[in-house]
Amino acid sequence: MSEGKNGKPRDAESRKERGVALRAGFYIFGTHVFAGFVWLLFYLGEHAGT
Repeated sequence: MSEGKNGKPRDAESRKERGVALRAGFYIFGTHVFAGFVWLLFYLGEHAGT
């Protein structure tokens, strides 16, 4: 196993990077789902037959 900076194994570093990318993907996905829900609320409110 090769070692990166600070004597840490490279596998731990790549695992950490993969975790950050996965977390960012979840945040981006979740933000879009939330924005879609808010948009749906405005759409339904605009088309409510009152």
